[in-house]
Amino acid sequence: MATKLLKLVMSAVTTTDVDINPEISKYFYELREDERTDDVLTIPATQFTDDAGNIMTGNLTTVSTDNGYYLLFINGVLQQSSLFTVSTDGSQVVINQASTIPVGTPITLTVNNFNPISTSTTTITT
Repeated sequence: MATKLLKLVMSAVTTTDVDINPEISKYFYELREDERTDDVLTIPATQFTDDAGNIMTGNLTTVSTDNGYYLLFINGVLQQSSLFTVSTDGSQVVINQASTIPVGTPITLTVNNFNPISTSTTTITT
């Protein structure tokens, strides 16, 4: 018997729905001289106020692993991420090269996290 080639005839359609679900926290601080040592400014979490104007009583929200990022604004100007760090537990923010920041300058930290949820449905017809 001769070899026969069998071909499957089918069609597949995949539909994917993705919800990004951003979670953004904003924290505000006004520079006080007593928290600056030489060129380094260390701001404890309890010196920030939240978006509602409440003084923080605990740690700041931290970024989710591989799914978030920080933005730091000094006097409304976005800063390079290499100039600041947020402790892993959110207990403080450390800003380097801070000697030229005037006392009273507003500092804003935004914490941007994403909680993506996706669902996919594949329909195969033959």
